[in-house]
Formats: sequence, C-alpha cells, structure tokens
Amino acid sequence: MAKRDYYEILGVSREATEDDLKKAYRKLAMKFHPDRNQGDKDAETKFKELNEAYDVLKDGEKRAAYDRFGHAAFEQGGGGGAGGFGGGNPFGAGFEDIFEEMFGRFGGGGGRGQRRQASGRGADLRTMVEISLEEAFGGAKKTVRVPSSVSCEACSGTGAEGSSGAAQTCPTCQGAGKVRAQQGFFLIERTCPTCGGQGRIIKNPCKVCQGAGRVQRDRTLNVSVPAGVEDGTRIRLAGEGEAGLRGAPAGDLYVDVSIRAHPIFQREGANIFVRVPLRMTQAALGGAVEVPSIDGGRARVTIPAGTQAGDQFRLRGKGFSVLRSTVRGDMFVQVSVETPQNLTQKQRDLLEQFEAEAEKAGRTSPEAEGFFAKVKEFWDGLGR
Repeated sequence: MAKRDYYEILGVSREATEDDLKKAYRKLAMKFHPDRNQGDKDAETKFKELNEAYDVLKDGEKRAAYDRFGHAAFEQGGGGGAGGFGGGNPFGAGFEDIFEEMFGRFGGGGGRGQRRQASGRGADLRTMVEISLEEAFGGAKKTVRVPSSVSCEACSGTGAEGSSGAAQTCPTCQGAGKVRAQQGFFLIERTCPTCGGQGRIIKNPCKVCQGAGRVQRDRTLNVSVPAGVEDGTRIRLAGEGEAGLRGAPAGDLYVDVSIRAHPIFQREGANIFVRVPLRMTQAALGGAVEVPSIDGGRARVTIPAGTQAGDQFRLRGKGFSVLRSTVRGDMFVQVSVETPQNLTQKQRDLLEQFEAEAEKAGRTSPEAEGFFAKVKEFWDGLGR
C-alpha cells in the first residue's frame, strides 16, 4: 500500500512553518497516543505514521529532500529502509553513490548515512507525556507505553535458530556490507544484495523473528521528569529505542513533555503569575488577601488603600523552580477590580450619595479627572 503524504498525515500545508509543524504534531500525538487508545490498532498505526512524518519534516535537510524526491528520498534499494535514494531514484542505480563522492552527503539520509544504517543499530523512537504544572514544579515519575521492537527471546537476539550458531560472514561481500562494480569511468559502490548491508548472513534463521533478532512488542517504561522542566522539553532515554538487528545496539527514546494549562497560575519562565479579583471596596479601603503558591503553601498580600486595577505585587522566591538548580523565580499577584452587580436599592442609594459627594470634593479619581481635563483641552483647541 502506498505511503501517505507526510504533510497530509500532519494536516498542514507544504508552506507550514516549524512552529506549525510542532503544534500539529503535539495535537495529533496526544489524540493517537497509545496510552489514550489502548487496544486500538488503528490509533497505534496513526501514531507511528505521525512520528515518522514529523521526524522528516522537522529536519530542514530531510524536508528539502522529501519535497524534492518524496518518499523515494528515504528508501533503501526499493525496500523501504531509512536513509538513501534507493529504488525510487529517478536517475538510475548508483546515482546516490556518485553524488556523494562528488558533492558530499545530501539531506541527512544518503551515502555514508545509509551505510551507518547498515550496521543494524535500532531506530530512535519518540513519545509524549503530559504532566500538570505542579508536577513540572516538583518533578515527577511517569510511566509511558512504547510500541517498538525488542530483542527476540527465542534466539537471544542472534537471529539464528536453536544451536545453529550466530551469523556467518557474507560470502558475496566478505563482511564489508557493500560491493563494488565498474561503471564507465566510475567505480560504483552499492549495498550488498545478499546480506542487505549487514556483512553477515544466517543460514538457519530463527522462526520467531525470521532472522531479524528482534520482534514487535509494547514496552512500559518509567520516565523521571526533573523539577523545573518547561513545556516542550525533550528527555532522552539512551538505549530505550528500537532494538538493533541481530544484537546490534538499540536506538534511543525521546520523550516530549507537555504541560497542561493551570486554572489559577500562569507560568513565564521561572516566574508565576496569578490574577486576583478584588471588590471595589477592598481596592478603595485596602486590606489583605491570602493567595496560594505553586508549592501548595499560602501567601499573604497587603493591599494598600486606593489600589488600582492592573497593580501588581511581587513575592520574591515564590515562583517556579529552575531546572537543575535550587533557585526559584518570583510570583506576581496581578489585581483586577470588580464592579459590583445586582445592587439592592439601598446599595444604589449609598453609591449615588458617594458619587455626588466625590464629584464635589474632587481628587478622588485623579486618573479620570486628568483624562477628561485633556479631552476638554483637545476640544477647546478645535473650537468646539
């Protein structure tokens, strides 16, 4: 079945920016994540497609290669392997080898990169974990479920059946993983067709893994999220990616951290902001309010008489923890003044009395008085 277009998988246009790609990936990754769709094979397939598409498009060189050659830019010998121009190459066999010798490695995927892939090292994997703001502040232990390849237990990762022995040196390439042939003035080097670039072959392959030395299986891993982590942080778990072929090293697992929005706090770097609404009388007369802090504690804030909407109070050391440090940022309490609603007749009478007396006395609302004084000067200047 033909592979879907990477842009279509992410739901973005070909002109999408790096930020557009990241937002689209994170939204769909949360939707199709295996932890949210346990037992749903369709969601698991879409999650793998999504990771594959994002891996290519987030890299500028790989994206350029994909835009030019499509999926053929990442096929190996027509077999769908990562890293080369392979069987889909419109310029004929051996073009990628000539291109590399004359102009160097292109697009992060061909030539020497293809031969490194032939070593059998497992692919890197990516997953996502969602945490609360409180967990980001204090750190957390999270569990993730990762669909990947693991070492075959039946053959202990060798790929060989029973006691038939491990892999043997490939007779075609003599273990080099590549063969050479003269083509005109050029000496062309290609991946060995017998061993697929591995340099070794198995005469009696394991019936469980068909000689690959690995099988597909979901794994559950524990991830330590450090205190002070920011939204979008990527955590690397070395050797926890896909198992390598026939005992080769495993790839790495990258865990992207997503932090849920908080109903009270807003974070900006190491600082925390909290919006506190005050009654009109509280702002006018002053007093004290108690506000929560991100560590679960309480902080008392003194409100001076005449506090205005938008005034801000700073509480040092009450903010967010800083990654790999004992330092904490600050907390900022932002004031909003709430106009009273659903007044009784008595309350209305009292406010009208207050307004009348304030208008006579003046200087109770200096900002308003100053503004309307400027408005009068403006109209006077226009002769109105």
